[in-house]
Amino acid sequence: MLDNLLDLVKQYAGDAIVNNPDIPNDQNDAAIEATSSSIFSSLQSQASGGGLGNILNMFTGNAGSGGASAGAIAGVAGSLMEKFGLDSTKAQGIAATLVPQVLNNLVSKTNDPNDSSFNLNGILGSLTGGKTDGLDLTNVVTQLKGSDGQFSLDDITNLFNQQGGDQGGGGLMDKLKGLY
Repeated sequence: MLDNLLDLVKQYAGDAIVNNPDIPNDQNDAAIEATSSSIFSSLQSQASGGGLGNILNMFTGNAGSGGASAGAIAGVAGSLMEKFGLDSTKAQGIAATLVPQVLNNLVSKTNDPNDSSFNLNGILGSLTGGKTDGLDLTNVVTQLKGSDGQFSLDDITNLFNQQGGDQGGGGLMDKLKGLY
C-alpha cells in the first residue's frame, strides 16, 4: 500500500512540493516520500488508536468528515517542519492542499471497481498490522452505506449479529473487538 500511496502523492505534489520555492528541487523526492510516510503513519496511528471509524467513514462517502484527514494534515505539516525546516504556516498550507487531494483520490480509487490499485481490505490490513486479515470489510462497508452514511461500531456489531458472526464468541467479532 505504501508504494501506491507514494504514487498518489507524486501525482498531486506538483504545486504543493515540486513547484514550491520553499522546498529545494534537490529535496523534492525526499519531501514527497516524507509526505507519503506521514499520511500512512497518521492513518496507522488512527487505526490502532481507536480511530478506525474515522478511516472507514472516508470510504463510506464521508472523506471530508474530519478525523482521518485532519490527523493526516497535522502529521504531514509536522514532518515538513521537522525535516525541511518549513515554518508552521507554510507546512500547514502544503499539507492542507495536498492531503485532502491524496485522500480523496485514495477513496475514489478504492471504491472504483475498475481500479485495482487499492482495495479496502488491503488498506486496512496494512494500517492494522494484519488484524483485519480474513475479514471482508469491503462487503461490510458496502452494506453500511445503506444506513445513515456514517460508520459506527454499533452498526458493524449489528451487521455481524444479523449474519450470525457472534455465536458463542470467537470469529469475526473477536477480530473486531481487537481493533478497538
